[in-house]
Amino acid sequence: MRLPGALAAVALFIVASTICGVIVALGMRLTPELLRTTLASQEIRFAVALSLKCSLIALLIALLLGIPTAWLLAKHQLPGKVALSALLELPLVMPPLVAGLGLLLLFSRSMPGNLLVAGGLNLLFSQVGIVVAQAFVGTPVIIQTARAAFSSVDERYGKAAATLGASSTRIWFTIELPLASAGLAAGAVMAWSRALGEFGVTLLLAGATHMRTETLPMAIYLNLATGDTDLAIACAVILLLLAALMLFFIRLLAQRYW
Repeated sequence: MRLPGALAAVALFIVASTICGVIVALGMRLTPELLRTTLASQEIRFAVALSLKCSLIALLIALLLGIPTAWLLAKHQLPGKVALSALLELPLVMPPLVAGLGLLLLFSRSMPGNLLVAGGLNLLFSQVGIVVAQAFVGTPVIIQTARAAFSSVDERYGKAAATLGASSTRIWFTIELPLASAGLAAGAVMAWSRALGEFGVTLLLAGATHMRTETLPMAIYLNLATGDTDLAIACAVILLLLAALMLFFIRLLAQRYW
């Protein structure tokens, strides 16, 4: 019995020390002066604002699409459910460059792209394209976590409410959704973090244009490409801090209310 415990402790140490090593390696290069210079930069302020705006809009879209889809998969037997589930989870394992190339071809000269352009909405190399790319990678995360959350809700609560005259809509909003809220919140954090740090899909669909489609990951890429390693590191630390603060906030809420 001692051997599995020792191996687990070694594994824990390796994982934790690697993560700490990454954080320390970034933090050691970030001086207070560099941080002040970075935060005073108009380019970085633009990148931070654009990253937050696009990722939050993408998260809202992912929640609006992912939660109902996850509930349907969790609570109903659908034809071809296994194949459908695999299809919906495919973006989770799809290489970002493949996903980006597919979206680029889909919205370039194909029928959906032409219809959107005719309606005044151009996804290519625009901030709208950033939102679409981030929503594409974030929605499967919501579907996967929300499906598990809804599956864990005991159906007896809904059946009891139905016998008392509650409609299916009321049961969903007052029973199923609140009981699944912890899992939904965790999924929202993961999807938002995934959207915030999205690079490959965004690069191909929206491009990396200075002060136009320059999110924080794009700022890291552009500054590395121009040889400004210090500014790229500062952007990486800011991105890491944003994700860590969001994770801490959700953990705090989970501890207090769930």
